[in-house]
Amino acid sequence: MENNWDRRFEREDYLFGTEPNAFLASQAFRLKPGMKVLAVADGEGRNGVWLAEHGLDVVSIDASTVGLAKARELARRRGVTLQTVLADLAQWEWEPETYDLVVAIFVQFAPPELRRKMFEGFHTCVKPGGLLIMQGYGTGGPPHADHLYTQDLLIRSFGHWEIRHLRAHDSVIEEGAGHSGMSALIDLVAEKAMHDALPLPTIGAEHADPRVAAQASARPDADVAVANR
Repeated sequence: MENNWDRRFEREDYLFGTEPNAFLASQAFRLKPGMKVLAVADGEGRNGVWLAEHGLDVVSIDASTVGLAKARELARRRGVTLQTVLADLAQWEWEPETYDLVVAIFVQFAPPELRRKMFEGFHTCVKPGGLLIMQGYGTGGPPHADHLYTQDLLIRSFGHWEIRHLRAHDSVIEEGAGHSGMSALIDLVAEKAMHDALPLPTIGAEHADPRVAAQASARPDADVAVANR
């Protein structure tokens, strides 16, 4: 059945362009050939194809058949392969400890309950020692305020991972017609601890323990750059 994303992707060009997200590209030093990667809501494949070009084993999932078809065509033109899977993330089965890396770039179609399920899914499917690379809109971004990220939300959600990088900033993005101009962004890189077998915290924002944020930001190996907004 056609959905809104099918309609948005039904165009000759690529809605968000064919180049990778700039923050993802800046994290290339963390990638190793052969890593198994889940590219979440990968759309027309710009990020999944770029990851495949770096020798990674990519599973690209999205709810749009049109987007996935364009992803396969982009991969063909670039001379790489990736697995594409049509997926409703509300029903997606997150395979335990399957992926070395999860990439989630602008997955902010998700309201809070679906976001919670996705974040729990990231915890489930990443191998111990594996990575999550994520960028999203922060406060001051597009409408639907409950879809936006805050640093506190990400620290609470991934505070018992090793937070390698966390930064809120205002930056210009140029990603096709879909993303263009000054944007309020939050970047996250988190590593699932080798000993981590705990479920994702479900504590509500109103009950957040500020000590969690303090512990995360105090880790000597964490690259946490926080911009006051």
